[in-house]
Amino acid sequence: QVQLVESGGGLVQPGGSLRLSCSASGLFFSSNTVSWYRQAPGKERELVATITGIGGSTTYVDSVKGRFTISRDDAKNTVHLQMNNLQLSDTAVYYCRAIRWPLQHWGQGTQVTVSS
Repeated sequence: QVQLVESGGGLVQPGGSLRLSCSASGLFFSSNTVSWYRQAPGKERELVATITGIGGSTTYVDSVKGRFTISRDDAKNTVHLQMNNLQLSDTAVYYCRAIRWPLQHWGQGTQVTVSS
């Protein structure tokens, strides 16, 4: 059975940093496209960053470019989201998603709160 587990969320002040991790069991991230999404209260879920399985190409939503970095550790079967210079607008529940068509799997989410 596939399970994705996010960790690393928390409370941080504006300008601070957090590193989110998504670990997997039952699948290999290197064979999947993995994305981080976020959902703020009252808003739709938003795609934040993606890393492809083959080649490890990365893409980001414009609002996080230059601040967030998605990466993959194949030895640990983990995908990270390094978030720097966090802003109030980054407050959300962050989810990881693994896709290998036609299958997709989601984690349960981790809360990130940016507040002074």
